[in-house]
Amino acid sequence: MEENNFLDLAKKAKAASKKIATISTEIKNKALLNIAESIKNNSNKIFEANKKDLDEAKILVEKKELSQSTYNRLKLDENKMRDMIQGIIDISNLEDPIGKVLLKRELDKDLVLSKVSCPIGVLGIIFEARPDVISQISALAIKSSNAVILKGGKESINTNKSIMEAIQEALAKTEGFPNDVLTQVFSRDDVKNMLSMDKYIDLIIPRGGNSLVKFIKENTKIPVLGHADGICHIFVDESADLEKAKRIIIDAKTQYPSACNSVETILIHKDFKYPSELLKALEDSDIELIATPESWHKEYSDKILAYKFVESLDEAIEHINEYSSGHTESIVTENKENAKIFMNSIDSAGVYHNVSTRFADGFRYGFGAEVGISTNKTHARGPVGLEGLTIYKYNLEGNGEIVKDYVEGKKSFCHKDLV
Repeated sequence: MEENNFLDLAKKAKAASKKIATISTEIKNKALLNIAESIKNNSNKIFEANKKDLDEAKILVEKKELSQSTYNRLKLDENKMRDMIQGIIDISNLEDPIGKVLLKRELDKDLVLSKVSCPIGVLGIIFEARPDVISQISALAIKSSNAVILKGGKESINTNKSIMEAIQEALAKTEGFPNDVLTQVFSRDDVKNMLSMDKYIDLIIPRGGNSLVKFIKENTKIPVLGHADGICHIFVDESADLEKAKRIIIDAKTQYPSACNSVETILIHKDFKYPSELLKALEDSDIELIATPESWHKEYSDKILAYKFVESLDEAIEHINEYSSGHTESIVTENKENAKIFMNSIDSAGVYHNVSTRFADGFRYGFGAEVGISTNKTHARGPVGLEGLTIYKYNLEGNGEIVKDYVEGKKSFCHKDLV
């Protein structure tokens, strides 16, 4: 899309963001239920489009122009379709995050300050491979009253178009829902144009590999919410239960190896009683174990797992804080005090005790869905659901008050919290 055309699109999205900010919860929920029904009714057409993408992607994998992990993320099966539809329905059932009073304070008699949640505005979403991202982000954007411009990867273009057609068909039937809230673009030039639209786009959310996120962060003035790597760790403590350790690690590595919350490194306490049994169980699950990786920063996105024996809990914590991408880490231990120390000391968005790292997901957290995982330390962190797509503003109501009266001592503040 040419820059002038993209500028027009961005202006329309900005105008739409003002309109959706004022519509009722009822209209938003009706739109979501219509979308869920439309995707279900068009599922065969969507599967056909996905098959076309898969056929084309398979050739690229054979030519080694596309990774196997990317191909795996591209596939849309019955389970993903079911979860996609249910995720939209779940979001419709969640509390509206907009207009919530987060603080109410009487500064003086008849002078009341309120902190109120509001939409961010226009979201620019750039993602690779996963076609179910469109429905997740569209649903979250609608419920949080944001407009969104979506740019998916070329490898999933047919699936993306088919899903968006079903969504737009549903929105057209929803009375009172504004136009131009959801927009889809396709070319590489559209990414460049999107990153330059800091006047109209308020937040960029990338969903993809390290190179994509790095490129976006280096080429835009717009705030970026996301994570570059998913280097997750599991520490098997001295007191760890063998069966728990096996179940947790095998799930975290094999349930969906290409996911960003898949474990990439395990650390094993030198005094853990069953190291050979644990490692054998992992190998029996078709996991390739690497004792001396080229780099502890490696994200394999495959059934490959680096491992290391450590002298102590402190060494495990130091290793994780040094090499983690700040995504999700877990400790397997029966020692509650060690678990507490680990959870308080690890500087990641998700820190777990005796559970798989694969739980780091907006759907599993009860957010309905997520726009992505954030390793940022500002605004939103971890799986970003509805609350992560809101910001707040301060409303002040008075009766002719002026600052001069307080500066000169004629009046004084009471600062009394009402909520």
